[in-house]
Amino acid sequence: MALRRRSAGSADGSGSSSAEAVADVARAASKPFTAARAKRLIGVSKAVAPLLAPYALAFAGVARSRWDAYRAGQLGVEPGQLSQYTGRGGALHARLSRIAETLQELEGGTGTHGTEDDKAFAAKVRPRLADLAVAVRAAGQMPTARRKTAYRAIAGELDRVEVELLTRLGVIG
Repeated sequence: MALRRRSAGSADGSGSSSAEAVADVARAASKPFTAARAKRLIGVSKAVAPLLAPYALAFAGVARSRWDAYRAGQLGVEPGQLSQYTGRGGALHARLSRIAETLQELEGGTGTHGTEDDKAFAAKVRPRLADLAVAVRAAGQMPTARRKTAYRAIAGELDRVEVELLTRLGVIG
């Protein structure tokens, strides 16, 4: 019985190293794209595509639903409401609507919330939110640099309103 000597470049005893394998793949990729190769690829794709299409569609549906859930989480809305807050200024519109909902909860609250001071605050802020919503819509039509500046100013105003609102709710001390 004779012992075979393994090549130094290969662990499986085949005699080819990884560099040779890479060179083989590079040679195969550098072959010209001929009509015969094209026909062969078309034939393979005709056989494989119907098998893979349902999986591809299912994957696309799952990926889309996960993206929608991620985007809705970023905006702070439900995934079903995501279509209402698309486009330029969608995030600002979402913030405006969430602040308006919170103001409504603050007014109708029980215990320490819903006082006359809270109702006066809500009455003072509501027209400002309406003005900011108009400003967001108007800024959507502006050139990019002006739009970004307007959005930053609107976001700053919303930040101030949110801080005051969170203070009234007792979240920020």
